Amino acid sequence: MDEYSKTLNHLQNLCSKKECCSSDIFRKALSALQGDKEKAVEMLDSLIRERFVDDRRYASAFAREKSRLTGWGPAKISYTLLAKGISRNDISAALEGIDQDEADRRMRSVLETKAGLLAGDPNIKFKLLKFGLTRGYEYPTLEPVVRSILDKL
Repeated sequence: MDEYSKTLNHLQNLCSKKECCSSDIFRKALSALQGDKEKAVEMLDSLIRERFVDDRRYASAFAREKSRLTGWGPAKISYTLLAKGISRNDISAALEGIDQDEADRRMRSVLETKAGLLAGDPNIKFKLLKFGLTRGYEYPTLEPVVRSILDKL
């Protein structure tokens, strides 16, 4: 089996076990093929044609996972996917696939946990807002939740 076939087989196995985006697979192919860009592009095209790689599917899985398990907000998810070379259309579709009620509950839960750790801190509101913003939540969504958490403390 030649190096190209071996690498293609390896990447097919990788993609069948977990979702991968085209930029990550291209980088892996390029590395495995010692920088042969033409063959790496050919390999990526083959993987896309055979549906091993699908950026929209990857973006949807990534957005659901980061929202549900990690508690990331839409801004952080969007920026991360943009950095991976995912199109804005695919990102928008992925963000629409997030269960908004579940995401809101997750945001509140993450903020309540953080508020418990910051109890008694005179700068708690500022720190909670900053924490929420770094998690990728937008201020208009974040501020009323922080205010209601602080009202309960």
